[in-house]
Amino acid sequence: MGEQVHHFESAELVRDETGRQYHIGLAPGEVAPVVLLVGDPARAERVSTYFEQVQLERRNREYVTYTGLYRGGPLTVMATGMGCDNTEIAVIELCQLVERPTLIRVGSSGGLSPELELGDLVISTGAVKLENTTAFFVPEGYPALAHHEVVLALAEAAARSGHRHVLGLTASASGFYGAQARKVPGFPVRYPELPEELARIGVKNFEMETSALFCLASLRGVRAGAVCAVYASRPRNAFIDSGAKQRAEAACIEVGLGAVEVLRAMDRARGGAAHWLPSHGLGAGQSA
Repeated sequence: MGEQVHHFESAELVRDETGRQYHIGLAPGEVAPVVLLVGDPARAERVSTYFEQVQLERRNREYVTYTGLYRGGPLTVMATGMGCDNTEIAVIELCQLVERPTLIRVGSSGGLSPELELGDLVISTGAVKLENTTAFFVPEGYPALAHHEVVLALAEAAARSGHRHVLGLTASASGFYGAQARKVPGFPVRYPELPEELARIGVKNFEMETSALFCLASLRGVRAGAVCAVYASRPRNAFIDSGAKQRAEAACIEVGLGAVEVLRAMDRARGGAAHWLPSHGLGAGQSA
């Protein structure tokens, strides 16, 4: 007897007969309308400890997902692993399960601006595309922009928390060493002055996922944003110690979760309007 063959709506989108997505291992109904995206699987687990209830835990390849209740509303956190290629898979497959998800990256980065201290947070308003994953979807000049509502929500959450933060541009590279011009013995890089050049034009931090998230979210027409803790200072050639790293990660998570609450308040306050406006306020008491 021959193998059973399943025919899908799209032969290009890999999923099983139940709609479970091949790489992230999730099916319809298992993802909340808001998803926090992290790189490290251990960080996803730490985010889930803030939930009042974890309703789903799923591990498939490097993708680790928790869905549950946070402050009375549904929320998903997913670890994607590192890189724009992993982010591409996550965004595309999540968008098959939720029609209009809000996607917020909660990550780590290297600081490029001398003003940034180790442990500071960077809320990305846009990203410089130093990767080629998005080139297979959009032309070179296509901007990688955060959604304005998510930027405002992250900024509001950071201000309420009191954590040091800046808003600005992020650069997303396709690798960690050569693509970020790290000087490693035996591996000469092509563009050794890249960090200084990026800092000169006002780019705040360097990481490996945000531009793919922003481009794909814009292409799909969904909200996306990013907040990243600064674990390294490229101008000072300094790396954060373990205790400060834990505090910086916790601050980043708290701002990401705070933004979820602000976005919920925005969505309630705007009613049927296409976008939230300052004139809509944030509901009773002007709070989330």
